[in-house]
Amino acid sequence: MQLGRLGVWYSADKMDGPGLARFVRSVEALGYDTLWYPESRGFESLSIAGFMLGNTTKLKIGSSIASIYARDAFTARRGFITLRDLYGDRFILGLGVSHVPMVEGLRGHVYEKPIPAMRKYLDGILKGEEGSENWPVVVAALGPLMLTLSFEKCMGVVPYNVTPEHTRQARAIMPDGKWLAVEQKVIIETDPAVARLHGRKELLRYMTLPNYRNNWLRLGFTEAELENGGSDRFIDAMVNWGDAASVKKQLRAHFEAGANHVCIQPVHADGDFAARDAMLAALADT
Repeated sequence: MQLGRLGVWYSADKMDGPGLARFVRSVEALGYDTLWYPESRGFESLSIAGFMLGNTTKLKIGSSIASIYARDAFTARRGFITLRDLYGDRFILGLGVSHVPMVEGLRGHVYEKPIPAMRKYLDGILKGEEGSENWPVVVAALGPLMLTLSFEKCMGVVPYNVTPEHTRQARAIMPDGKWLAVEQKVIIETDPAVARLHGRKELLRYMTLPNYRNNWLRLGFTEAELENGGSDRFIDAMVNWGDAASVKKQLRAHFEAGANHVCIQPVHADGDFAARDAMLAALADT
């Protein structure tokens, strides 16, 4: 499988079945290469991938991520193979270690040390399968140890909530032939107050999660900048905003830093799907 330049990141849970079918067909029609979606409390990850694949003909569908605590490695492997075989090798299995509240609070599992847990899980999926070294399996890696493990074990990484500086650091340790697919939030909005308001609302759910906070601190943000919804500097780094030309320029910073693929997450008011669709149409030629 070849990964194209530009994708979309969006939660399937924001829509019902007919709305999701219309959305994936519109993303495909705009020429985006891949649609990425998260593990959630609503649709089950591999089941909804099959629905989206069934409503498209060439769009790739990637989990970003399927939690390693939501299904064992054997089930994930069989699900991946099933989707690949039924839908013409268009499914990318993106994996992640999730977060303590989702693992222990929601699922009732024990959250293990991330690196050995991911290593064991990847071995469970890939070992003993012919050609698995070329399977489109990626990891939502943030820190240097998880990045190194992912590049060693699978096709690459799909970092979330990162900056071009993180992309640059990941590219420095990425072997040739691997994937560096980066999620980036965007909003076409020229009013700084409005753009930052939407950005803070979108980022609020992540601000207390140690995996993200630790990575932001590694990237040079301070604890003070992560308090009270995040400083303007932090929000501006995490959400590309401005007119379409300005947002495109900011997106290109990830490619210049070494990304193979950037997946755009449109940020908008709840239920404002018209704004979402307009943004994706305006940015499709980035």
